[in-house]
Amino acid sequence: MQEKKAFHVNGYLGLIVTIAVAVLGVWLCYRGYADQQHGELAVGVVLILLAALCASALTIVQPNEAKVLTFFGNYIGTIRDAGLFMTVPLTDKESISLRVRNFNSQILKVNDSKGNPVEIAAVVVFKVVDTAQALFNVDDYEEFVEIQSESAVRHVASEYPYDTFDEQDKLTLRGNPTEVSDRLTQELQERLNVAGVQILETRLTHLAYATEIASAMLQRQQSAAILSARKIIVEGAVSITEDAMERLAKETDLNLTDEQRLQVINNIMVAIISERGTQPVINTGK
Repeated sequence: MQEKKAFHVNGYLGLIVTIAVAVLGVWLCYRGYADQQHGELAVGVVLILLAALCASALTIVQPNEAKVLTFFGNYIGTIRDAGLFMTVPLTDKESISLRVRNFNSQILKVNDSKGNPVEIAAVVVFKVVDTAQALFNVDDYEEFVEIQSESAVRHVASEYPYDTFDEQDKLTLRGNPTEVSDRLTQELQERLNVAGVQILETRLTHLAYATEIASAMLQRQQSAAILSARKIIVEGAVSITEDAMERLAKETDLNLTDEQRLQVINNIMVAIISERGTQPVINTGK
């Protein structure tokens, strides 16, 4: 089923013609009844029926709306232009909105690619681009969008981990929201092509670990952050120690033994790496 343009003409002209025919029919009926002219009476009745038939062909289309026309069960076309129009008589005219709409999914609990339960929700921005497919290919296109959106969110969430602590280049739900949204848009568009719906945008609106593992995962994140920070501190301490030993060797006449060098290096490393402020200790010698 594909959308096609329905036959329609200017409705104001059709309305004037309809009113004129109806008035003429009523006048002929009155005259025929008064003068006992059965011929004029019959013509008047025919004209009134013709006016009623023309009136059934009139339809009003609101801005950003379409009218889908069916004639005794057969789809004959769609009117997208806004205004008053006259089309094929005795047609069923069903309105369908062409406006951009939002669907905000519920918070879903799914397992990511590593099996961790996460809570996720998304907003889907869509509009109807093919009215025939939207009305005739699916039972209820709005409900179809809702169900397929939640199904796509579940499927995409299961393809990525929530977060990764060892693979920096891998896509994650938390670290790559734009890429995940693009993947969700592609997945959802493939599902909704049959319904004549175009996906304009998708965005994740909620993302978190499920309640039962949130505390454990928070501790894991904190541990990873601490390890990363300590690694940076150690690298900096080593660099500072190397620079200090080089300057001592160049700018002073101290001749340190290996044991003394190790003592100096140990003191510098402890002073820098220690989480708490170090207490100075005076070496009085032997």
